[in-house]
Amino acid sequence: MSLPALYLSRLLPPPVMAAIAEEFRLVSQPAPLPPGSASLRQGLREAQAAICTLTEQIDRDVLREAPHLRVIANYAVGYNNIDLEAAKERGIVVTNTPDVLTEATADLTWALLLATARRIPEGHGLVRQGAWTGWEPTQLLGADVYGKTLGIVGMGRIGSAVARRAVGFRMPVLYCNRRALAPSASDPTWRQASLPEVLTRSDFVSLHVPLTAETRHLIGAAELRLMRPTAFLLNTSRGPVLDEAALVAALREGRLAGAGLDVYEEEPALHPDLRSLTKVVTLPHLGSATLSARVRMGLVCIENIRAVLEGRPAPNRVA
Repeated sequence: MSLPALYLSRLLPPPVMAAIAEEFRLVSQPAPLPPGSASLRQGLREAQAAICTLTEQIDRDVLREAPHLRVIANYAVGYNNIDLEAAKERGIVVTNTPDVLTEATADLTWALLLATARRIPEGHGLVRQGAWTGWEPTQLLGADVYGKTLGIVGMGRIGSAVARRAVGFRMPVLYCNRRALAPSASDPTWRQASLPEVLTRSDFVSLHVPLTAETRHLIGAAELRLMRPTAFLLNTSRGPVLDEAALVAALREGRLAGAGLDVYEEEPALHPDLRSLTKVVTLPHLGSATLSARVRMGLVCIENIRAVLEGRPAPNRVA
């Protein structure tokens, strides 16, 4: 019996590629970098199933050219790159990969928080460039983390995981969420608050909301003006949630102490001023970048596809 035809938009870790080879026939060979528009359309045109990433924009026109496609497994928690309504109209199931990247992304958020507060990239550069001349009482003075207030915007899986890590730093948590957490899922030091209160009262604000029409530029010039000049902003969610131009202005004017970014409005492009600001720590979208997390993401995609092709409900269906 012939294997189902699979379009894979990007090269995945070796254990995932090995699992794919056992169950599917690839319609084309994936590469590490994003496919071009023509390559994407051709691959989906031939496939029964697809594994795609957030960089592949799959809209109504693209789906119209994919007559055999039954399922798109998005290799991510988010799925704003896919036109869900168009997929539903064509009977195409869309799935994502929740849970498996939660802890990795929460760890990365804390890495950004500490690196930004304690100016770790600047210190690393000083030593590596041979510019360090010895200990100085006023050298690279950073900000305290222990005991400070952590504000979380979006208290889903990842936001909650970030909050749990604050316990060891004795940090009270203010969180903004559409609904309050159940007592069993919360900590006594966590308190729900409005977005303005979270921004006004927090020493560190971490963004963990999905990208939707409502959350695009959720944090803009007006919101940044509410933050303390000693506060830090972290974004490991989606780039367009934050207005980068407004962030640059706040940093240049001294209205914000610093920022840690793993995602950007127009990835891989950055606002040009972000590269020159020492108050910003910039990472290349590493949120889920551990071998374990990336392999599990791929295996979840395979399981979702397998379920749909076998006529079973997909475990992680979003549309």
